[in-house]
Amino acid sequence: MTTSWVIAIDFGTAYSGYCFCARSNPSDIRSPRWGESDGVKSLKTPTCILFDEDGEFMDFGYEALMEYKRMGQNNKSFFNHFKMQLYNKNINRNMMISDSYGKPMGAMKVFSESLRYLKEHALNMISEHTCGTTFSASDVTWVLTVPAIWNPAAKQFMREAAIEGGLVTETDSSKLIIALEPEAASVWCKQLPSDGFISEGLDKEILEKKPGTQYIVVDCGGGTVDITVHQVLDGGLLKELHKASGNDMGGGTVDAKFKNLLRDTFGADFWDIYEKKHPSEVQRMMFDFTTFKCTKNKKDVYIPCHYNLSTLAQKKQDMCRFFWDVQGVSWSDGSIKISFLKLKEFFRESVDKIVQDIRAILHTPEIHIDYILLVGGYASCRILQDEMEKQFGSQCRIMCPVDAQLAVAKGAVLYGLNPKIVASRVSALTYGIATACQFDPAIHKVEKRRENQTKDYVYCEDLFHRFVQKGQSVLCDQAEELIFIPVNSDQTAMTFQFYSTEKPDAMYVDDSGMKEMGQFQVNMPDISKGRNREVKFEISFGLTEIQATATDMTSNERKSVRLDFMTE
Repeated sequence: MTTSWVIAIDFGTAYSGYCFCARSNPSDIRSPRWGESDGVKSLKTPTCILFDEDGEFMDFGYEALMEYKRMGQNNKSFFNHFKMQLYNKNINRNMMISDSYGKPMGAMKVFSESLRYLKEHALNMISEHTCGTTFSASDVTWVLTVPAIWNPAAKQFMREAAIEGGLVTETDSSKLIIALEPEAASVWCKQLPSDGFISEGLDKEILEKKPGTQYIVVDCGGGTVDITVHQVLDGGLLKELHKASGNDMGGGTVDAKFKNLLRDTFGADFWDIYEKKHPSEVQRMMFDFTTFKCTKNKKDVYIPCHYNLSTLAQKKQDMCRFFWDVQGVSWSDGSIKISFLKLKEFFRESVDKIVQDIRAILHTPEIHIDYILLVGGYASCRILQDEMEKQFGSQCRIMCPVDAQLAVAKGAVLYGLNPKIVASRVSALTYGIATACQFDPAIHKVEKRRENQTKDYVYCEDLFHRFVQKGQSVLCDQAEELIFIPVNSDQTAMTFQFYSTEKPDAMYVDDSGMKEMGQFQVNMPDISKGRNREVKFEISFGLTEIQATATDMTSNERKSVRLDFMTE
């Protein structure tokens, strides 16, 4: 059933937000303003969540941050920047993450309650825009954005967290679309007029009306930097030219440099005690730095020093003396003054890695980039923009959209309206399944030879059937179909085991470099035809999630699955 609304949630490492539109009016994409009750008015809210001493949800975003700041040291649980717990980790449903005091809580609860809050906020916002009409989550197509460089298990975790958070149910999970962050941003940017970018002298023609144009989208978030490469096709569709790439050198690494400087300046022992006793003050200082690092002016920045830090520090020595040997940083009338040159140093490691990753793409044969589009909250930092212009401005045009931090969410709304707008993607790995076939001593290893129960079929086990090769371009609606028959005549189920590898090809699923990604089982209850039964298997790799369908042709039962990649 077609839904009335599309709501896209951009769940970020540092900040989160959403955009929405009515299907009947797709050109009117709206978003809330956050933090007004706390004297802030921003396009996103901090990705932080607060639970009470019993583990019950209290608040999210600015409200959670301000409440945490007001309460000081207590038994509440405060989490922030927890999205990075899903990057390059061994993920399972029962994994734990630690709050600001080091107290553990189930990651699924932290993520699902965050998404539940954003869901309720969005439904209330829609109600306000429709004269109080009440809508439920089932009236909405939900789009949840994730980094393109995340592994399948992390994407699966977010889907399950969304179900747990009440966005969709297991039975209507097709109403939840997982979108890749740089792809969503690309979808938004390609349809923007020239005045939608922070740049001068741009072509008047919109990117999607220029078939053949190739561009890089660099989604600069707080945690990850996600990079995708697209070519515009006829009709404004997009073709991915290079597998998703990127790194974990987002804006948070710049923040970490500042925090490490404070720790080194005041001394590790002093700082660790201060941070443990007054975590809310540290959070406020980091929030201030995150804001000031995006200054448009090439000037020094001043970070207010909070009461307990200055009081405790001055018991040791005068505040000015802490900064005597710190180049580029000084004490200035109640604030920590950071010179612009010092601020640029904080950016260096992150910027160098982004430049390195972009340069690798530019050196790829048969890719000829016309534009580099910088999106995400970190992209609004002038230091990052200037370095991109310095490094690549002579090769291609560098552009940053107005309200760069909303490019992902707005593009995700458009993607939710038309998921096939990305016509093809490049496979990051070689994918396939374990199969068996009639044994051939000229081809197969003798140790793989097996006989079925009735000894009327000799077969080779553990064969790797490749569906998609690493680097292969796959159409978004492309599916492969295979017919399988049971090994044994009384077999009542067929198990499909999925594998991936960096290698372009492999023969057996236990070859070196093979990784089992998951499995599912299809029931075959009717055994009256013995081995003369068929299971039709269809699989699609062109979407952001790998999807498979199996049909037992004897009973005509059809089962569709999204592959489960999470370890138990």
